[in-house]
Amino acid sequence: MDNYLDTTIDVYRDAALKPDVGLCCTTSPMNAFPGLEIPAIMKAMNYGCGAIVSAGDLVNDPKILYVGVGGGMELLQFSYFNRSDSGVIGVDIVDEMLQSCANNLVVAEKLNPWFKKEFIDLRKGSALLLPVEDNSIDVAGQNCLFNIFKKNDLKQALKEIYRVLKPGGRLVMSDPVCDQPMNTELRSDERLRALCLTGSLPLTEYIKSITDIGFGTIEIRAKRAYRILAPGQYATDELIYIESVEVCAIKDPMPTDGPCVFTGKAAIYYGGEEFFDDEKGHVLMPNQPLAVCDKTAANLAALHRNDIFISGSTWFYDGGGCC
Repeated sequence: MDNYLDTTIDVYRDAALKPDVGLCCTTSPMNAFPGLEIPAIMKAMNYGCGAIVSAGDLVNDPKILYVGVGGGMELLQFSYFNRSDSGVIGVDIVDEMLQSCANNLVVAEKLNPWFKKEFIDLRKGSALLLPVEDNSIDVAGQNCLFNIFKKNDLKQALKEIYRVLKPGGRLVMSDPVCDQPMNTELRSDERLRALCLTGSLPLTEYIKSITDIGFGTIEIRAKRAYRILAPGQYATDELIYIESVEVCAIKDPMPTDGPCVFTGKAAIYYGGEEFFDDEKGHVLMPNQPLAVCDKTAANLAALHRNDIFISGSTWFYDGGGCC
């Protein structure tokens, strides 16, 4: 294991032993569900950077994996949708975090009559070698974890998630991204990387790292302001703006012309015909926006028609698109 990952373990061991409300992330929105009460200790240990638990992904009692358990908030939220023993698997490399999470689940059991701690199977293991069977998971999640990894380790972590997902399975995740360059001093600071800051990739590179593994469909569901690295506070001469993204990557077959990446673009046909059909599976009805992936948006724009409008990326996509 590289030294930088040892530093990460130390950071999160400390965060497990003493909740750190100011640690790295702590800006993850907490989706509310009827009858679900999140313990205060889980809120204090909310070390994510986005909301990854969505009811639309979690139908029909899916088998769920969550990597990097934190205080257990996401595990509790996921178990709301699969109330069977070991319906949710939580994996973490830090013994102290696993124990803190287990303790917090006991608290959650007292607050939520429907919840049993047996719904969650806590396992010690690394994201780089998941203790999970091949093709056994419907939905896998991680929140502000993959951002920590360097290139080769990120590739391995994504390969492991891809391995354990069933065909059609979903990886839901949130990570910081940054389209500005960072200097070597920032990139080499192991603690800042562990704090989910200086491992931030440009968004296009982040998406490519996912599609290179084989995920055929990528959905950008949200993009949020996250952090500022300011001169005088960090080793930088310019202000660096970091955002976080919420992403769903689907283990679909890779299309022959490349992955379908949805960034919130829409196509609107406003011509005089009953509809427009590009004869590639995309039918546009008059003045009815159709969500389109970036690939389809580019193909429609290349037609140079004066009766089709293509919007820019909104960085919000909730399904119902062209593919």
